[in-house]
Amino acid sequence: MSLIIDCHGHYTTAPKQLEDWRNQQVAGIKDPAKMPKVADLKISDDELRESIANNQLRLMKERGNDMTLFSPRASFMAHHIGDFNVSSTWAAICNELCYRVSKLFPDNFVPVAMLPQSPGVDPKTCIPEMEKCIEEYGAVGINLNPDPSGGHWNSPPLTDRHWYPIYEKMVEYDVPAMIHVSTSCNACFHTTGAHYINADTTAFMQLIQGDLFKDFPQLRFIIPHGGGAVPYHWGRYRGLAQEMKKPLLDTHVMNNVYFDTCVYHQPGIDLLNKVIPVKNVLFASEMIGAVRGIDPQTGNYYDDTKRYIDASTQLSAEDKQAIFEGNTRRVYPRLDARLKSQGK
Repeated sequence: MSLIIDCHGHYTTAPKQLEDWRNQQVAGIKDPAKMPKVADLKISDDELRESIANNQLRLMKERGNDMTLFSPRASFMAHHIGDFNVSSTWAAICNELCYRVSKLFPDNFVPVAMLPQSPGVDPKTCIPEMEKCIEEYGAVGINLNPDPSGGHWNSPPLTDRHWYPIYEKMVEYDVPAMIHVSTSCNACFHTTGAHYINADTTAFMQLIQGDLFKDFPQLRFIIPHGGGAVPYHWGRYRGLAQEMKKPLLDTHVMNNVYFDTCVYHQPGIDLLNKVIPVKNVLFASEMIGAVRGIDPQTGNYYDDTKRYIDASTQLSAEDKQAIFEGNTRRVYPRLDARLKSQGK
């Protein structure tokens, strides 16, 4: 029987002490006297257990999901706030909490690292935290924010050498990156309804325009939320690549780019799997995340994405196994090694 592995989970239900500490940290940017110490944040293992058992783990059991790749809350990353020291401290705290969750629930949660990015700061400053999370916490991947400015897009495109220090370390450790922005501080872009989807689409177009994978043929990216607008406009991107004299997309980018199934209705999932090759689709739900309600048309949670894969009439049993487990183990080899060591 297949494992059902959700490659896209965030710690959105962390105890309130975390948010309170963060608010104090933000206040301390203007008034250093208010800046809290890391030791001021006290969250017990029992509080962590309760925050998970009553939320993510409960829903995982109800929906038949076995394991979640677990990273800090995306909207809380807020790399645009403060300087690198602020982001570095905040990332370390959030990553440690996800690691502690993975130790408390080792069969259900595996950590993925948030990077301490900061606008205008050399990405190589993220390397120490990345190394710590992989070597000490057992992180199997990272989240990479292509827009640390929070909606103003003043960083170079993902194909620029600006990002190469992170890519080199990704290749060294053989870990993928999920391309995931954080909170939008631009009022024009709703965080989860516009900024996230814009970023997914933008990242894919940047990869088409460049030749990144010639320099890094082993690099692997997951573009979340079903790839934003990409599957719906697949002909547009094929046509643009053709006009740019780029190779066909299946060789230019699709050996290195994967989409998840955080698409919250059956027609959307069906389109994703009709347009995008099965080998490039990874199961994910992002629960408990951006869309938490119940769809009145179905009576089920919007983010219960396993139902959509189960109900698909175009996917074979082998296709579903690949989406639920096989593809994720291939894209996240450190996860695969961990599962094999457990006899799974």
